[in-house]
Amino acid sequence: MSNEVLTREEDGILFVTINRPEAKNAVNKAVAEGIAAAMDELDSNDELRVGVLTGAEGTFCAGMDLKAFLSGETPTIEGRGFAGLVEAPPKKPLIGALEGFVLAGGLELSLACDLTVAAQSAMFGIPEVKRGLVAAGGGVVKMPRMMPKRFAMELALTGEPISAQRAYELGLVNRVVADDQVLAETIKLAKTIVANGPLAVMASKECIVESEGWAPEDLFQKQYKIMGPVFTSEDAKEGPRAFAEKRAPNWQGK
Repeated sequence: MSNEVLTREEDGILFVTINRPEAKNAVNKAVAEGIAAAMDELDSNDELRVGVLTGAEGTFCAGMDLKAFLSGETPTIEGRGFAGLVEAPPKKPLIGALEGFVLAGGLELSLACDLTVAAQSAMFGIPEVKRGLVAAGGGVVKMPRMMPKRFAMELALTGEPISAQRAYELGLVNRVVADDQVLAETIKLAKTIVANGPLAVMASKECIVESEGWAPEDLFQKQYKIMGPVFTSEDAKEGPRAFAEKRAPNWQGK
């Protein structure tokens, strides 16, 4: 994996860091390939339960590397889209630890995360129109599903940034914390998820994501197809048993 994307594993958490601080962690082809490889590792490694996506040296991501774009480089991966992530997020939960600039493709990366923790000083926006471009990594199609349409329209058409607090008010961020507490709060959130049954966590995420396109009359039938195997798993027996025995469960993921 390129040193432009760094990974480390700890307590069931895969930390993925965009490591181009000299370019405000802008995404080039190498970053896209690195993130895609990290997401493969997250989903394929049974020891890993949650991913954390962050940027080096106090900035999450300022978007696509425009210099690389002008030279003909495309920061996308076939079947995965921009940054190797936005069109094919992992099956396991992914948390964004957002600091500094969360702009353009950086904001779109945050939209691909399941949960986000933001620094008070972080700035959010999709300024693509200011460069004659369109927020094609999810900005103009995902944001209207996550926040009121009129405000998504304002962000897309003006290209102006908003504060972390405003992003929280609009539903783009789960938590806003002091600048020096972003990683600590993200780890706390990740560990809370790690403590839960891994099959149940993945099924819960899948139901929430997939149900957006389900007809109302199909909701329960389709969710049962996803969650049915969870209820017949060994973990489904271990959870109640651990509760009765007043101990932490020993999840097997099967």
